[in-house]
Amino acid sequence: MLARAVLFTFCFCIFAATGVHAQTPAWSADIGEVRQTAALIPGAKPLRINILKFAESRRTKNFSLKGAPKEPSIQARTVFQVVYPDGTVMVDSGMDLQVHKFFGRGVEEPYFPDAAVKVEMALQAARIIVMTHEHGDHVAGVIRTPFFNQLAPKTVLTRTQIDTLMHDPQMPEIRLTPDMAQHFIVIDYDKYYPFAPGMALIKAPGHTPGSQMIYVALASGKEFVLAGDVAWHMDGVRNVIGKDAPWVKEDIAKVDAELQWLHDLTTTQKNLTVVLSHDEEQRLDLIKRKVLGDGLE
Repeated sequence: MLARAVLFTFCFCIFAATGVHAQTPAWSADIGEVRQTAALIPGAKPLRINILKFAESRRTKNFSLKGAPKEPSIQARTVFQVVYPDGTVMVDSGMDLQVHKFFGRGVEEPYFPDAAVKVEMALQAARIIVMTHEHGDHVAGVIRTPFFNQLAPKTVLTRTQIDTLMHDPQMPEIRLTPDMAQHFIVIDYDKYYPFAPGMALIKAPGHTPGSQMIYVALASGKEFVLAGDVAWHMDGVRNVIGKDAPWVKEDIAKVDAELQWLHDLTTTQKNLTVVLSHDEEQRLDLIKRKVLGDGLE
């Protein structure tokens, strides 16, 4: 069961996948090892994954994809809900209106209060919460909330994510004090981490120091990699092209290696879907094809 699996997961203080790795200079991962890691925790696998958009940013596509035309493009602000037979895991936590305004940089952008309330309710109902990375639109929902004392003790942050949020946060609003930091479940791992039945974390620094991808294998056999912000649009994965947003400071070599890995997954692993956090076109397509559920339970 999920609750027992989560407890089992936390016994793994540090997990390093064994075997010989074909290392690249910047970053590498092996999908076979990821699958093995996700299978380490016994229990029923998840049934489905849901997605909810709670806000939007309106930016031309050239920021999301180097060399793309300056045509209108919507960046969806989303959270994911992994549904097990006996509970849910939330991936990312949304943000409040004040943090949302930070991303608009003086421009009013759509924010959907009803959806934000649904995110808050889903966080409260979740068995456990995990973050793709430590930017405000992903972590503010468990930091800037009246339910902090309820949510933080079931939110898993990596040591790197904690360090960033304490010492170099994206914005002052999400800075963690030492007292706040001690309320979270803090983990550290080398390459992969067994998180819950059918779920594994993949260390993927580049977009931020604490970025990670999340592999999910459903009971149906379908597989997903929730890739966070490695790319903002699937064209970045399809063409192995990074962003061109001057306000984002990335480790380009690592991001390029991660894009290549995701690209290779999309071309060789036909049962696996790479999902990005901000691609509105992909979100609508995956919902239309019933690959992801529309909304939270």
